[in-house]
Amino acid sequence: MITGTAGFIGFHLVKLLLQDGHEVIGIDNINDYYDINLKYNRLRETGINIEEIRDGEPVESSLPGYRFVKLGLENKDGILELFKKERFDVVINLAAQAGVRYSLINPHTYIDANITGFLNILEGCRHYPVKHLIYASSSSVYGANTKMPFSVNHNVDHPVSLYATSKKANELMAHTYANLFNIPSTGLRFFTVYGPWGRPDMALFLFTKAITEDKPIDVFNHGEMMRDFTYVDDIVESIRRLVPKPPVASSTWSGDKPDPATSFAPYQIFNIGNSNPVKLMDFIREIEKNLGKEAKKNMMDIQPGDVPKTWADVEALFDYTDYRPKITVEQGIKNFIEWYKDYYKVSL
Repeated sequence: MITGTAGFIGFHLVKLLLQDGHEVIGIDNINDYYDINLKYNRLRETGINIEEIRDGEPVESSLPGYRFVKLGLENKDGILELFKKERFDVVINLAAQAGVRYSLINPHTYIDANITGFLNILEGCRHYPVKHLIYASSSSVYGANTKMPFSVNHNVDHPVSLYATSKKANELMAHTYANLFNIPSTGLRFFTVYGPWGRPDMALFLFTKAITEDKPIDVFNHGEMMRDFTYVDDIVESIRRLVPKPPVASSTWSGDKPDPATSFAPYQIFNIGNSNPVKLMDFIREIEKNLGKEAKKNMMDIQPGDVPKTWADVEALFDYTDYRPKITVEQGIKNFIEWYKDYYKVSL
């Protein structure tokens, strides 16, 4: 089971796992947080006839081994019924209400989707046991931390947005269920994911759209930002390698010196990032180079809930999966802009 399969990362993960011969059931509520046509087109790319979509009813894909169900995580009965019927081996929860800035104006949405919704997933795993639960956390949990690079061994108790709070809560909830009900759980802190078919509310998409339409871009913190941009292929390859490697209880974990990334329960946390922070202005220049056009820039103060820098320590992930993210920002931006021009029929 993969949740959020009309979304950016879920869409790419479905395609990759189907190539490996897995049988996949994808769910998504197809909400209107951003352009639903992009979501429907992602579903089309995974062989789903969108004309056949009905709430709660599986749609067979033209790709072997894939079915899609329109279903929200908040639908407790619907989620439990799906677990009961399908008896999943592995659950990968990527569905969530995303976005730091949106959480400032629509806080209840984050509680419904990210807290209540995740509880329903955990309850499904409890009553219909799975071999491995993998779920999306976020680099935003590092909040006010300034020690770089961000390590999964660091304390993360000072979030600066409700979105971050909801993701930290997911990690705590997963630990509780790993302890009480022996659910092997792996949490993944994604760092600024980008690439083809990406989210329209993310910087690369926003900047590319504005520049091609000859509109100004908003550059926060007057450009003094750094992000550990991570290409989507590196994200899904990391997940692919984690699927057959559920965590086991650590024999060396100690309550005297508690390691936040492991546990006496079958529980672990990993960063997935490129481990190479990029200056925002360099990122913008790379977009300008690929578009052959300079951006008009609105230099603005940092927004509430934002952090000035992210940088992932991915050594634990590398040690566990023997995979290190490898796509450079230069290549990743080039790939995205080629997709964007083709998808939106843009000619410059």
